[in-house]
Amino acid sequence: MIFLITYTICKIQINCNPCRFFFLSNDELLEILAETKEPLRVQPHLKKFFEGINRLQFDENKEIIGMESAEKEKVQFENIIKPANAKGLVEKWLCETEAEMFSSIKREVLLAIDDYLETPRREWVQKWIGQAVLCAATVAWTREVETAISADESGEYLLLKDYYEKCENQITELVQLVRTDLPVGLRITLEALIVIDVHAKDVVKLLIDESCSSVDSFVWLSQLRYYKVNDDIRVRMVQTDVPYGCEYLGNTPRLVITPLTDRCYRTLMCAMDLYLGGAPEGPAGTGKTETSKDLAKALAKHCVVFNCSDQLDHVAMGKFFKVCDN
Repeated sequence: MIFLITYTICKIQINCNPCRFFFLSNDELLEILAETKEPLRVQPHLKKFFEGINRLQFDENKEIIGMESAEKEKVQFENIIKPANAKGLVEKWLCETEAEMFSSIKREVLLAIDDYLETPRREWVQKWIGQAVLCAATVAWTREVETAISADESGEYLLLKDYYEKCENQITELVQLVRTDLPVGLRITLEALIVIDVHAKDVVKLLIDESCSSVDSFVWLSQLRYYKVNDDIRVRMVQTDVPYGCEYLGNTPRLVITPLTDRCYRTLMCAMDLYLGGAPEGPAGTGKTETSKDLAKALAKHCVVFNCSDQLDHVAMGKFFKVCDN
C-alpha cells in the first residue's frame, strides 16, 4: 500500500501495509462493528478503505459474488464469499473480500494479456475491464518494443520505425472508436488508453532519436515497463522491480504523462526500491499530488491522501506509524 501524506509543497511517501480499518474514523468503525449481522449496512463505508470498490454485489442469500465501481463497472468474484460464516466478525469477511479482489483483478489482467494476441485490438478493448485493458496493453507494448530492439540487425532502427507507425495507427483507430456512440464506461477506458498509447508512441520516438540498440540501454530502462513473469505481473523502472499491486482501481481516467512526470516517476520508484520517501516540490496546483496518485494507479496500489492541517499533530503522526509497525 502507498501511504501518502500531502502538504502544499511536501509529501511523505511510505511503503507499508496497514489495516484498512485504520483509515476510518472512530464513529465509522463503531458503526461497522455494530452491524456485524447485516453485511449490507457496510456498503456505504466501502469507499473509505477500498480504492475502487463502491459496492459489493450480493445474491439473494446475502453472499458476495462480485464488486462494482462508482462508474458501474462490475467484476465477478471467482469464489463466493459468505459473510454468515464469519459469525459476526465483519473484519473476517472483509479480509476475504480484499483477498478475492486481488485474485480477481490478477485473473482478469492475465486473461486479457493472453487474449491480446488472439483478438483484434478494436474488439479487445471492449471485452475487458478498464484496469485489465490498461495493464495488458502496456505489457504488450513492452514486449513488442523489446522484440523490435532485439531483432534489429541493420542498425537503422527499421523495426522500431515500423512499430512507431503501428502505434500511430493504433491511436487513430482508438480515436475513431471513441467518436462513436459508446457506453460511458467504455469511453472512460478508451480515453485512458489513448493517454497511455500517446506516451508509448512518444517513448518509441525517443528510442529512435537516441539510437537505442539494446534493451539494456538506459533510455529504455528508464521507462515504466510491464512484464508477465510466469503467473505474475512485474513493473520495472531503472533498477526498481515491484509486483503489480492488483488493487481494484475502478474505471478511472489517467494523467497525461510528460517528461517531467517521467522524471518524478523515476525518482519515486527508485526511492521506493531503497525504502525511502519521495518529496515532490513546487507551487500549488502544479500536479505534485496528482502525479503521486497516478503512479499509485500505474502500480495498482491503494493511495491514501491526507491534508496536513493544524489538527494533524505529532500525536496523530505517532498513531500512523504505530499502526504501520503492527
